[in-house]
Amino acid sequence: MRSNGSRYLVRGEDGSLHECVARGNLRIKGWKSTNPVSVGDRVEFLPQQGDTAVGTIVELHDRTNYLVRRSVNLSHHKHVIAANLDQALLLVTVARPRTSYGFIDRVLVTAETYQVPVVLVVNKVDDLDEEEQDRLFALVDIYQEAGYRVLMTAALQGKGIDEVKRLIAGKVSLVVGHSGVGKSTLVNAIEPELDLHTLEISEASGKGQHTTTNAEMYELEHLDGAAPTFLIDTPGIKGFGLVDLDASHIGDQFPEMFRLKGDCRFNDCLHKDEPGCAIRAAVERGDVAASRYHSYIDMLNGVEEDSPYRTE
Repeated sequence: MRSNGSRYLVRGEDGSLHECVARGNLRIKGWKSTNPVSVGDRVEFLPQQGDTAVGTIVELHDRTNYLVRRSVNLSHHKHVIAANLDQALLLVTVARPRTSYGFIDRVLVTAETYQVPVVLVVNKVDDLDEEEQDRLFALVDIYQEAGYRVLMTAALQGKGIDEVKRLIAGKVSLVVGHSGVGKSTLVNAIEPELDLHTLEISEASGKGQHTTTNAEMYELEHLDGAAPTFLIDTPGIKGFGLVDLDASHIGDQFPEMFRLKGDCRFNDCLHKDEPGCAIRAAVERGDVAASRYHSYIDMLNGVEEDSPYRTE
């Protein structure tokens, strides 16, 4: 349910909560990860016994899927954000702060790679000027055309929350996005009793301030659904570094490009400057969004979404 340094909060099958530490040799074979156990992992554990202060996690089950990013401090290691997910809600905003297409596409590509379904949730749609509304409509069109479900919310006003509740009922859902897009506000709107801490956007930078310091899973009891509902709130993510992705496989994680790749003249086409490329032709026709193609090229070239050399 929560990891905080070397301590973990584990939920038993009966719903009871146990503070645990992990046995020293607990690793998934072949993994280079900064966190051997992540929120959402299924584990075997020994509860607190007698005078022992905490229980012990003794076994880590294989993950069905997970969302991962490159470790901030160790570039060759991955940091698992959460595991065993039914879906991820990628929360974005078109203003105050503005979420870049580069960030959105990196999260989506990573989610496709590790088989995590994503729903795009555009928050703060209630207070947009005309130019910002145009950006909103453009963003919705781009990602619906690519094949993603897009919801619109104004979490602070409670707008769109019922649709989100229906979406997450009976599932394990991860909420991910930049600081300031309203992740904790959204969770509070879904379950007010949680009362997660929120902060205003910094006037100086126009960006969000961190309120959540560790990923944490909450069990929501009041939502309809045969199975329990779990929602994972995460710290705001500034950048989303890719890991374990071969250049030849990046394009396959763009659903609209994957559907067309069979029409390319060459089987190993990287969609850069090869003749007979169906992807570039689709971009020129407007069938593939230029922003998505530029994100793909940036990933191919190793340019980060917050790089000063990146242009949208």
